[in-house]
Amino acid sequence: MSFKNSTLQILTWFAMGIACCFVLWWLSAVLMPFILAGVIAYLLLPSVLFLSRKKTFSSGLTFKVPRFIAALVMEVAFFLVITLVFFLIGPEVVNKWPHVRDELPSLIQDFTKLISPYLKSLGLPTQIDKAGLEKLLKQYFDLASEADLLSLLSSVKLGGSIAFTVLGNLVLIPLVLFYLLLEGDVYYEQCMNWLPRPLRPSIESFLHDCNVMLDQYMRGQVSVMLVLAVYYTAALSFFGSELAFPIGIFTGLVIFVPYLGFGMGLLLAFLSGTLQFGLAQAFFIVSVVYGVGQLIEGFILTPKLVGKRIGLHPLGLIFALLAFGQLLGFVGVLVALPVSTIILVAIRRIKEKYLASDVYTG
Repeated sequence: MSFKNSTLQILTWFAMGIACCFVLWWLSAVLMPFILAGVIAYLLLPSVLFLSRKKTFSSGLTFKVPRFIAALVMEVAFFLVITLVFFLIGPEVVNKWPHVRDELPSLIQDFTKLISPYLKSLGLPTQIDKAGLEKLLKQYFDLASEADLLSLLSSVKLGGSIAFTVLGNLVLIPLVLFYLLLEGDVYYEQCMNWLPRPLRPSIESFLHDCNVMLDQYMRGQVSVMLVLAVYYTAALSFFGSELAFPIGIFTGLVIFVPYLGFGMGLLLAFLSGTLQFGLAQAFFIVSVVYGVGQLIEGFILTPKLVGKRIGLHPLGLIFALLAFGQLLGFVGVLVALPVSTIILVAIRRIKEKYLASDVYTG
């Protein structure tokens, strides 16, 4: 292949990639349920394949679960777990929310007293008008609730876009997920058949490397999530937290969203502890429990169970979370890790080709 043809081919593929990225960004709202279902299907598909694989017993009897049943069982099990977690946490949040809203001015005032020596050393004011703060917060929460309600009613009145979107996703995501679990490998093979024959081996090898890296990471990450869920539940229970079980389970399970998951769990534990024990004691409990949890995760669990599966620097991971979250919202946060893995594998392959090229060697 001549240099001119090779350059033209590279530019063509680059232009196609840019066009695909633009289409994905343009249709991000429409593609959201498909992307979310695809992420879930990637996690559940190995279990579906295992269940539907033919098994031979020592007696010579063979048994095979139909793919339809295996896909249905795994999907139902997944949504049952999600529903269970929601009912563990949702009612507690709803019940505690009015209390949090009423106690927030006092909590801010207590926190200000705690850090007032430091504020005085900086020459900053340390006095807070509690009555004015209560009025301001009450107006904010009332206006926020009223604005949300009016927005929802306006949306329903103008065509029900919000209600239609929510209800549509509740139906569409399970439907898409079921078909991906049922025929996901078939769809993959059909996509591979569209590739140019000379490029198929290299692309399949590239996707295989991505899949191996993600599979190893996911297996280790699930183990880390389960261990941390048990740890946070036990640790918060040891200090007498009333919401130890839901907050501990929630913190452990949302660890799969790096940094964001840990921060959400810490915030819930701190608010719950402040309402139950007071500001100083809650700060001590949360510092001990979540500080030790971070040490266990960072120095024991992640190196042993996950290791450097991806090799993405923490700053790169934070940038990926922010970038994909900005482009695709919450779904972008979910796909930031797998997409970053694919990009990293691509960069490694480009680096290998560059180091072996005449451009580098001269």
